[in-house]
Amino acid sequence: MKTAVCYYSRHHGNTLRVLEAMAREGEIDLIDVTTRQLVRLENYDCIGFASGIYGFDFHKAVVEFARQYLPQGKPVFFVYTYGGAKGSGTKAVAEIAREKGCPVLGAFGCKGYDTFGPFQLVGGIAKGHPDAQDLENACKFYREIQAQYSRRSGG
Repeated sequence: MKTAVCYYSRHHGNTLRVLEAMAREGEIDLIDVTTRQLVRLENYDCIGFASGIYGFDFHKAVVEFARQYLPQGKPVFFVYTYGGAKGSGTKAVAEIAREKGCPVLGAFGCKGYDTFGPFQLVGGIAKGHPDAQDLENACKFYREIQAQYSRRSGG
């Protein structure tokens, strides 16, 4: 299963660490939505969208990227990291997927070290995350996505 994961990961790189662990499980191309590049998502079997949670939602750059580039009908999944609360998390990208007739195969979230805003005053929250267990859980999630895709496609 050829997979693209379109992501935004800044501050401490929590989301990217999770995606790099997942990429060891199969053929995943990581696409940073902040870089200018030609994107042809229709060439992939499955598409992931990933972000830290900013103000209770996916970063706006990921949402706009999904709105612009997600092809009709492609299976999708979501990955996110959060310091305090995951909020509505995937709501905006899930709505775009629904509008484009894309089946949602699942979502994975875990804690990530966060020093944004007031959290820096206390030295941050979710220290040490994502940890080894978080990364293993992310890998397990992607293996489940692969199996689900295989069942759906008859392979």
